[in-house]
Amino acid sequence: MWLFQLIVFLIILTILAVSIGKYMAKVFNHEKLFLSHILEPFENLIYKLIGTDANTEMSWKTYTVSLITLNGIGMVILFLIQLVQHWFPLNPQGFKGVRWDTAINTAVSFVTNTNWQTYSGESTMSYFTQMFGLAVQNFLSAATGIAAAIALMRGFIRHSVDKIGNFWVDLTRSILYLLLPLSLIFSFILISQGVVQNFNPYTKVKTLRGQEQVIAQGPVASQVAIKILGTNGGGFFSANSSHPYENPTPFTDYLEILGLLVISAGLPFTFGIMMKNRKQGWAIFASMMVLYLLGLSIALWSEFNGNPLLSRLGVKNGINMEGKEIRFGQLASVVFGHSTTSTSCGAVNSMHDSFMPLTGLILIFNMAIGEVVFGGVGAGFIGMIFYAILTMFLVGLMIGRTPELFGKKLEPYETIMAVAALLMPSIIQLVFSAIAISTKTGLASLNNSGPHGLSEIIYAFASGAGNNGSAFAGLNANTLFYNLTMAVTMFLGRYITILPALAISGSIVKKKPLPENAKFPTASTLFVVILVSVVIIVGALTFFPALALGPFLEHISIIAGRMF
Repeated sequence: MWLFQLIVFLIILTILAVSIGKYMAKVFNHEKLFLSHILEPFENLIYKLIGTDANTEMSWKTYTVSLITLNGIGMVILFLIQLVQHWFPLNPQGFKGVRWDTAINTAVSFVTNTNWQTYSGESTMSYFTQMFGLAVQNFLSAATGIAAAIALMRGFIRHSVDKIGNFWVDLTRSILYLLLPLSLIFSFILISQGVVQNFNPYTKVKTLRGQEQVIAQGPVASQVAIKILGTNGGGFFSANSSHPYENPTPFTDYLEILGLLVISAGLPFTFGIMMKNRKQGWAIFASMMVLYLLGLSIALWSEFNGNPLLSRLGVKNGINMEGKEIRFGQLASVVFGHSTTSTSCGAVNSMHDSFMPLTGLILIFNMAIGEVVFGGVGAGFIGMIFYAILTMFLVGLMIGRTPELFGKKLEPYETIMAVAALLMPSIIQLVFSAIAISTKTGLASLNNSGPHGLSEIIYAFASGAGNNGSAFAGLNANTLFYNLTMAVTMFLGRYITILPALAISGSIVKKKPLPENAKFPTASTLFVVILVSVVIIVGALTFFPALALGPFLEHISIIAGRMF
């Protein structure tokens, strides 16, 4: 039964991805849409207010400056909102300003599409901060990633020019025509299923034992919708999507898993349509899907195989239900966990700290390789193109020909940029992990010793560098050390990915397309196999020592009957 459910899920995901991919191609090709007559007046008003000419395109440097300017202003504004949130309305609980290091961490986190949270949302952030600070950045950060991906696509689609689009137009159309309509629809569906959306003060009730309990609420549905669709992941509540007010039913759980995958899965099809080679879009999608299924297979085997230590205690089949929401069970918990780390979403419907060690290994690996399966909205596609550039460079070495990709010649500049963008986040997360496990300050936050404690630290920095935002939940990260080191990790992880992509686009777009007989068949099964192999090999070579000493050693220890 579970296999049938999974197959149906994958079929639905593929159908939705193809559909939304076609829609996004129309959006960024500026074709007429059924929403055009409604949204065009608002779109033109936005351009007028920000002072941009929608018909004027930008070089990659101007595009980059615009992107960095918006993100930099966003960080400052969000930081200040948190510090003085007690000055603003919509604060019925009277929350005070957020501590400065937590505010820095949160500002960087939400602007970089990471949404790493070291605080409990329901006891820290006012409704104003949640809506006008965090939710606004959920839209902007997701739209930034999509805009960067579209700019990279144009580099391969166009030739003999130096313009890659207009950042403000791409950003605006991402929000108006894609993220906002989908979020509105998703919000109403969530509300119909029981997700709360109000501005009421928290409710105090008496339990059956006569004790007082505070029930938090607020404008939840609107934030959950964009946190899922924009692969943001920040929860309104600390429990995130395991909280019944964020994810009340198996149906909403199913929709949330689909929602966090669908836009990222649709971008390869957008690329295929925009470059007038749909088979190419299918090849990139197939590469992502193969990696997704390989990881999911190992994770499901690990969880369904059970824990031998629990078997010895009399638990049937050693089934490990610790940290899992009973409403969803094992299958939905594993699929959600694998999907949220395959993208840069970071939403959780179970505690990843409680998964079996090999499941945890897969989740870490998903993030460590740059989250290209399917990756964050825009950023995942960008990461896969980096791997494709590396793949074609290796293919060129093997067959003795000049490397090229999608009909454009690859020179040292593009290859260096791609390799640097792939390896630098890996170096950053490993260096900070090493510092954390080597200092008393870093180790003081651990709740577990041994290999599991190491996995918690590795997971945290992999989550930050991959702009994921989820956590093993056994690490107290709301300290000065972790707030600042994670802020640096998230910042570098985001812009070391996006800025090289724009630089590559600016270089590639100037080149002439190669003749057909000089192209490698990238829309082929052979290309998919090589690309998938390169992703796995690069990830394995980079992270083998860390993963061997963390989750793999814990797996061996459990088999041997040893606990830490």
